[in-house]
Formats: sequence, structure tokens, C-alpha cells
Amino acid sequence: MKPFQKITLKNGLRILLIPEPKNPSTTVLVAVATGSKYETRDINGISHFLEHMCFKGTKKRPTSMDISSELDAIGALYNASTSHEYTCYYAKAQPKHFDTILDIISDIYLNPVFDQKEIEKERGVIIEELNMYEDDPRRKIGDFFLSLLYGDQPAGWDIGGRKEVIKKLNTKNFVRYHNEHYLAKSSLVVISGNFNKKQAVKKIKQVFTDVKTGKKTGKLKTKEKQLKPGLLLKYKKTDQTHLVLGVRTFSLFDKRQYILEVLSTILGKGMSSRLWKEVREELSAAYYVFTDVDLYTDHGYLAAFAGVNHAKVDNVIKTILKEFKKLCDKKVSEKELNKAKDKIIGNLSISIETSDQLASFYGGQEILQEKIETQKEIIEKIQAVEARDIQKLAKYIFRNNKLNLALIGPFRDKNRFKKLLHF
Repeated sequence: MKPFQKITLKNGLRILLIPEPKNPSTTVLVAVATGSKYETRDINGISHFLEHMCFKGTKKRPTSMDISSELDAIGALYNASTSHEYTCYYAKAQPKHFDTILDIISDIYLNPVFDQKEIEKERGVIIEELNMYEDDPRRKIGDFFLSLLYGDQPAGWDIGGRKEVIKKLNTKNFVRYHNEHYLAKSSLVVISGNFNKKQAVKKIKQVFTDVKTGKKTGKLKTKEKQLKPGLLLKYKKTDQTHLVLGVRTFSLFDKRQYILEVLSTILGKGMSSRLWKEVREELSAAYYVFTDVDLYTDHGYLAAFAGVNHAKVDNVIKTILKEFKKLCDKKVSEKELNKAKDKIIGNLSISIETSDQLASFYGGQEILQEKIETQKEIIEKIQAVEARDIQKLAKYIFRNNKLNLALIGPFRDKNRFKKLLHF
């Protein structure tokens, strides 16, 4: 028996119920399939800006203070987030406050007013958020890496947008974008934790009676083209060199995603991983070093992230490439393979302990893939990964025509780094 129930209403709105009667909380999450990859260049950043504006006032709750005060009064935890491919709003509270959090989250999703005076005030907040990221090279290097991979297309744009665009967006832009994307068929309501299923469905149908219907505006397919190693060098006087060295992979629909996750774990997940041992323990060159896999609906990548000593940056790049190559040349041992699997499975179990984590885990799958794999099914696929699978995948992804390096630091000589970029 699956730990969730999915219901699709006549208007196309999906409801996902994840009951856990013993959970001390209830989460209401609403997700909509829109983000920066659904934007055009002249409105880049509107998805994220709109997310902010939904908390600035609705027809029923005219000010941001009306919204936050009501949620704070019941001790709720609440927030929203915008990614490349979806936006979500959630609130988590004691089960007795289910009606309240459902009413508020549905209200900010359905009925934002986009008052021009509030837009003027909030655009200053958005611009300061962008400035904050500019001053944080550890955060900014990820944006540069995506820009290097995908260039001037939505997959390569910053989710936060560009300041010159943010300064121009107005009420008309927000209303049009909301009407084009915040539709029944592109939206999902997730209820997780402690709640009454029958009552929850009844109340969702009531509060979402007026959800807009219509044809959803789609997103451009990501184009990928690369013939040789790519390099993006950003000069900045920093105390550390921040770098991302990675390769193109495939989309989240690819069956090899679980092999890739095990491979990434062996490389750079945790303080006993290969990169941690070589870069931090042996070279003493970094405080942080890790790998990450990021898969989207039509593209993806695996990359190593590190903040390193300026004088040791060349050695770090060589070391990371050496570790990439070792996975191609030699099968991992059974002991190392099993350790990686156990780490993934253990982390998965811990990552869905709370009602909001459960909502994100199942809701994220549904909004992106329109299908869900349970924890048990994922564990079975992780357990099925063999050493030969990892070696085969390594040989496929660790190639010169997939290799990319983004770097922020006090360097101007591109040739210095180009010479290092090869297997």
C-alpha cells in the first residue's frame, strides 16, 4: 500500500494526501509548475518576484502584516521558494490549525493583489537579495556554472533575474504571468502529517473553487551543445577561490539517475568521500568540498564544489579530475559501494521525518514528473546499483566534451586553467 493518495479534480487540480496520524504537525503545500525556465528574457526574475508579492497582500488579507500575523498567532512555520521549474508555498502548524493554514496558503496562491505601491517597495528587497548573492561567491558560483553550461537561454539564467528587469516589472506583468501559469492543471495541493483525509479533500475543493483554468504557457526546451571543455573565469578579489568543476549528464527521467547518485556519493558526499580525503585531508587546500547532482526535466549535471586556497587551486583542479578519471579506470570496491548506498538510504530516511519534508519529497516528484516513487522503491533502485554500472556511467559522463569549470577568484589568465581542463 502506497503511503500517499493522489486525487485529480475535474478541473485538473491535483491533490496529494500523505497521512501520518502520529505526526505532531500538519503541512499544507501548494506547488505550481512555473519558475525561471518558463520566463522570457524581458521578464527574467518575475517568477521569484511574484512569489514575494503573494505574501504582500490578498483581497481577504490586504497587507503582508495581515498574513504573517495570522500565521504567527498560531505558531506556524511558513515560507515559499522558487526554482527553475516550480514554485511552492507552504505552512506547517499543529493539526488543530489545519483550516487556518489551508485558508491562508490557498489565499496567497489564488488571490494576490499585486498592488503597485507594494511592488515598488518589494523590488528594493529583491535587488538587495541579488546584491547579497553577488557578495557571496560560494552561492554565486553555482549561478555562473549554469550560465557556462547553458548560456543565454532560460536554463542558464539566474532565478532571481537581472536588476534592469526587476526595476521595470509592474502590476500588469504580474497579473498576466499569474493568469498564464497559476492554473488548475499546472498546480498541486499537498497535505501531509496529521489530518482527516475526507475533511481535507472537502475543504480543498471548497477553497479552490475559483482556481483559474485554461491552457498553460510552456517552457522552451533546453539546448545543449559542447565540443570541448568549457571555462568561465570571474575576476574578484576574494580570500578563497570558489570553483565548480563538473560535467553534463541527463534529465531526471533517465533511469541512470540512481547510479549517478551513488557515484556522486562515493566522490564527494560526506567526510569519508574521495574528494574530502584528497582535497581537504591530504592537500589541506579547502574547508568545503563536495559533489552535487542536479537533474531537471530536460537536462542535468554532476559537479564538484570547493572553496580553496589561491595557491593550491591548480592542484585542486588536477586532483578532482584525477578522481573523476579513477572512476572510469577502476571499479569501486564492494565495501565502498555498500557504504555509499547505506549513506544515501540513511540520509533519505532522515530527510523525510517531518510533515513539511514529506510534502516536499512527494510533491516535488509529482509537480516535475507527474509520477511518484516511494521511499521503498527508491531504496530498491539504490540497492540494485552495481560497481560495473558506476564504471560504465563514469566513462559516459567524464569526457572532454562534457567538462566545465566555473571559477571566482583573483585570476585573469584563462589559458592557465584551460591547460588543466582535460581527461
